[in-house]
Amino acid sequence: MPGLSIGYARVSTQEQDLTAQREALEALGVARERIYVDHGLTGTNRERPGLREALAACRAGDTLVVTKLDRLARSLPDARDIADELTERQVKLNLGGSVHDPTDPVGRLLFNMLAMIAEFESDLIRARTREGMAAARAAGKLRGRQPKLSRATEAHLAALHEAGEKTPGELSELFGVARSTVYRAIERALQTAP
Repeated sequence: MPGLSIGYARVSTQEQDLTAQREALEALGVARERIYVDHGLTGTNRERPGLREALAACRAGDTLVVTKLDRLARSLPDARDIADELTERQVKLNLGGSVHDPTDPVGRLLFNMLAMIAEFESDLIRARTREGMAAARAAGKLRGRQPKLSRATEAHLAALHEAGEKTPGELSELFGVARSTVYRAIERALQTAP
C-alpha cells in the first residue's frame, strides 16, 4: 500500500496568503485535509505548530511535501535535522515535485546547496531589515508602535471607569480595544493623577 502525501505550507507574516502554496501542494497530489500550515512564523523558528503536526502525521512510507525548501527551513542545520529525522522514520521528502533521496550523493549535495541558499536568503533579509530600520531611525521616521488610543481618548476612558459608569469589559467593547489596553490606560491615568 503506497504511503500518504502530507503537505506543509508556511508564510512569515499574518498579511501573506497561503493560497498559492495550498494550490501547489494539491497539484503535487496532497489532499486538502492533509495540508498543515503555519501563518506568521519564520522558517528560522523550529517551534512551529503546523510543522510539528505535519511531522507527527507522517508515518513510514509517507511523503512530506513542501513547495520549496525555504518553506520548511531557513538554516542548513535545521534543514539537515528535519531531513535526517524523516529519513530515520522512513518518510520521503518531496521538494516541489523532486523527491529528496538521502542515499544518493548527488541528491544530498543538491539538498545541502538548496538549504545553504535558503539560509543565505534569510541572512540577506535580516541584513536588509536592519539597514532599513537604521536608515529610518536616522531619518527620525522610526518611532516604534503607535498607541491604540490618543491621550484624550485615554483620559475619557479613565474618567468613565473612575465614575463607575463602565466596567473594563464594557470599555473594551466601547472603544474597540483589548482589555489589556483598557487596563494600561486606567493605570497611566492613575499615575498622572494629582
